[in-house]
Amino acid sequence: MTDVRIMTRAELALRGVALDTPVRRPEGAGPSGDGHVLLDGAGAALPVNPDSPFTVRDGTVWLGEQDTGVTLVPVRRPRFYDLVTADGVPYERIARLHGADVLATTVVQTCVRYGEADRCRFCTIEESLRSGATTAAKTPAQLAEVAEAAVRLDGVRQMVMTTGTTAGPDRGARNLARCVRAVLEAVPGLPIQVQCEPPGDLAWIGALREAGATAIGIHVESLDEEVRRRWMPGKSSVPLREYEAAWDEAVRVFGRNRVSTYLLVGLGEDPGELIAGAGRLIDRGVYPFVVPFRPMRGTLAARDGVGAPGAGLLRHVTESVAALLRAAGMRGADQGAGCAACGACGVLSAAGG
Repeated sequence: MTDVRIMTRAELALRGVALDTPVRRPEGAGPSGDGHVLLDGAGAALPVNPDSPFTVRDGTVWLGEQDTGVTLVPVRRPRFYDLVTADGVPYERIARLHGADVLATTVVQTCVRYGEADRCRFCTIEESLRSGATTAAKTPAQLAEVAEAAVRLDGVRQMVMTTGTTAGPDRGARNLARCVRAVLEAVPGLPIQVQCEPPGDLAWIGALREAGATAIGIHVESLDEEVRRRWMPGKSSVPLREYEAAWDEAVRVFGRNRVSTYLLVGLGEDPGELIAGAGRLIDRGVYPFVVPFRPMRGTLAARDGVGAPGAGLLRHVTESVAALLRAAGMRGADQGAGCAACGACGVLSAAGG
């Protein structure tokens, strides 16, 4: 029997809501950029869509004239957005609020794989740079300054640091380690997740842990080689065996369920194979953060007219993976920091994962 509430959450994740929100992320690194709200008290990133059949009345989500029973409260604009760094950069261009209490930043907003022949078809990492919403490179001092204010003024409880892939063999890990150390000097004990491609030298994974990172995301997006080549022509040049070696080393260093990877629903991968692949990741101690592909503005996929998956498919995959996670005793919240701990871009946490 379909859980009506999970189905509603899946529909909302894909069709969005006809509501403006004070906190938005219209573009950037990763597969989703939306308005940030609290659904039934939990963080969610939903497309802001004036054509959505979902509306909000008196704090409740309605589908046409039907009350879904799901409560929705927009995340308020944080106070740290009103500040400017010591070197004159608005804080909002350094790091953004995700959900109600997660600070997120892309420390390097360029990627060696962003040329059209290599670019991931769901990514807009450099579009936010071109629009002036962010800066190309955030310094450790800037990140430390913004993180301290976000914690003090807005109750931020965790931080996510991702990066565009750099040309060096560390693929961005070296700079991430510097940034983690600087932030933790300013805000001791703040849980931080770092995200990067598998570094050429796996010793960088240990260096990130030694710098103080709580968790790590090494994002593959799909385990299907054909899908990888089609959707991530540059990134797919890194063989899956390198991801597997990096995941295993990360689990050794950070611990079970402190390592995660995105798996995108809607790229054309067979659902049964996606679920089975998620199960193999769980067996490794890696949390498979299942989220829907959504055609963000500025992506190659949106340009080519590729649409989001159906809500039924998203619900099926999400509930199946959530059941595997529960059986393994793995919850996203137990990651300590990061995308799976936040959960806003997917439906897994609502399904018990």
